[in-house]
Amino acid sequence: MKKLSLSLLTMLILLACNSNGNKESNDAEETIVSSTDLSTEKQEEAEGKSITFDINSIPISDTDLGDFPFFSFPEGLEALNRPINRKFDELYFPIDGVMTPLEGKVFKTWVSVAGKHDDEWSLPYFLKSYDEAITAAGGVKIFDGKITYEEYERYHDLATYMGEDGSIGYTDENIRVYVIRRADGGDIYTQLTGNSAGGSLNILQQEGFKQTITILKSDQIQKDLEDSGKAVLHINFDLDKATLKPEGREAVAEIAKALQTGKTLKVDIHGYTDNSGSQPHNQKLSEDRAQAVLSELVDLGIDKTRLTAKGFGSQNPISDNGTEEGKAKNRRVELVKR
Repeated sequence: MKKLSLSLLTMLILLACNSNGNKESNDAEETIVSSTDLSTEKQEEAEGKSITFDINSIPISDTDLGDFPFFSFPEGLEALNRPINRKFDELYFPIDGVMTPLEGKVFKTWVSVAGKHDDEWSLPYFLKSYDEAITAAGGVKIFDGKITYEEYERYHDLATYMGEDGSIGYTDENIRVYVIRRADGGDIYTQLTGNSAGGSLNILQQEGFKQTITILKSDQIQKDLEDSGKAVLHINFDLDKATLKPEGREAVAEIAKALQTGKTLKVDIHGYTDNSGSQPHNQKLSEDRAQAVLSELVDLGIDKTRLTAKGFGSQNPISDNGTEEGKAKNRRVELVKR
């Protein structure tokens, strides 16, 4: 009887232990599943989270970089043609995947194997060389990927330089972008891309535009009209508008003085734009700006019968539309003597 009771007690204990063990196992399985689901949710949340570039989050580099464009070519590589080196221009960089225009000094080139070198082109060698050199100088990679077709369609007409040697910003390119932040605000942006034949390199150091065009004085305007029958003026308007800026009004005031001195002068006011934007847009803008000058002259006391206003859009450029300096010269008003 004691042996039977002991056996029964042993069985009950085993059953209880087995039951607890199964419960602990089930709890463990439930915990694992729960943990996996949570991890997936966090991962999905992280993947869907938008990260916005902020230059203020980049550490300032005080490394002495020497003269622009700062970096040489890796050993065995060279520019395929003469590099484009401009004191001031505009380049688009895929910041957060959006092609964003930046202004300043520009260096652009197509890079390939040096002519007398026996090595074959290596894209990893090209990319890794610049990656290590830029990061060693305090640079940070801020983009590594492709732009969408929609983004290309949105911006490519604005980037009038596309097609030049070393141009970057096509949909089939994997683009790497780096920035070196400088204390003086002259931040340095570098973008790279390449394929099985060579690579493109763009370097831009941010710098503000310096106006070198001065306002023609009334005596010079009158002289130009008398000598050549035409005077070319660069009159400042609000961006993409026909509203005169204060300095633009000063320029028109000089025209009024010239017309008041030459009382028999009659002029056609011709408005011109650069080639940014569509042809219909540029045509309308040039017409509106010419008319704005005419209206300002009338307000200053010039008889309207001595004036006409016409717009010619981006026709008849007088400088290279491939540079910002050239575009600034093409945005003009011409006075043509009748």
